[in-house]
Amino acid sequence: DVASGQGIQPRNRQTLAVMRRCLQADSNCVDAGCHEGVILKEMLLVAPRGRHFAFEPLPEQSALLRRSFAAYPNVSIFELALSDVAGTSVFFNVETDPSYSGLRKRSLGPGEHHISELQVDTELLDHMLPPGLPIRFIKIDVEGAELWVMRGAKDTIRNYKPIIVFEHGMGAADKYGTPPEQVHAFLTGCGLKTSLMESWLSGGPPLTAEGFAEEFRTGRNFYFMAHP
Repeated sequence: DVASGQGIQPRNRQTLAVMRRCLQADSNCVDAGCHEGVILKEMLLVAPRGRHFAFEPLPEQSALLRRSFAAYPNVSIFELALSDVAGTSVFFNVETDPSYSGLRKRSLGPGEHHISELQVDTELLDHMLPPGLPIRFIKIDVEGAELWVMRGAKDTIRNYKPIIVFEHGMGAADKYGTPPEQVHAFLTGCGLKTSLMESWLSGGPPLTAEGFAEEFRTGRNFYFMAHP
C-alpha cells in the first residue's frame, strides 16, 4: 500500500510541501529518476486521480517499481533513462549505492565503490507523454543529467509550465558539462523562474542567474525548483 511519509528523507520534505501546495487531485506528474518510488508514492497520495509517469533505467529497480505500483492503473513505469537524445547509452551502475548511478560517472564519497556498466535505452520525455496531456509537476533526480532531461522535455515545459523540482550539484552536473548558467538560461527561456524551495514556500524572490550559480558552486544547496 502507498503510505505517506514512509522512507522520506529530510531533503525530500520541502519537495512534498511544494507538491501539496501546487497539485490538485487530478494533476499529472512525472518522476525522472524514480529509484525506489518514494516521491511517486506521494504523487499518488496528493493527486490520486492524475496520471503519473515514472522513469528508472536500472532493471532491478524498475522491476521493483512495477511490482510495487501494479495495483495503480494510472501509474506508468518505464525502464529507460530520460535524455535529449533517443537511442542507447552506457549507464554506470554504482552497485554499492544505486542512487548515485547515471549516464556519467559522478564523484563519490570515500570508501570502496563497485561500479558496473550496462546499456540502457534513452528517450525524450516529449516523446513519452500522451499528446495534449497537461503536466503539472516534474521531479528530476538524475545525478547530473538534469539539463539533458529538461532539453528532452522542452515542448512539455514550454507548453504547460509545470513546477519542476530538480537536483543540480557539484560532483554530478559538472561531469556533463552543463554549468548552472545553462540550466538557468534554459528555464528562463521556457518562461520559468528558479528558486530555492524554502524561499518559494515562504513567498521569497526567485534566484538570479548569478545567485543560482553561487548556490551551485559553493555547494550551499543542490535542490531547486522552477516555477512560473
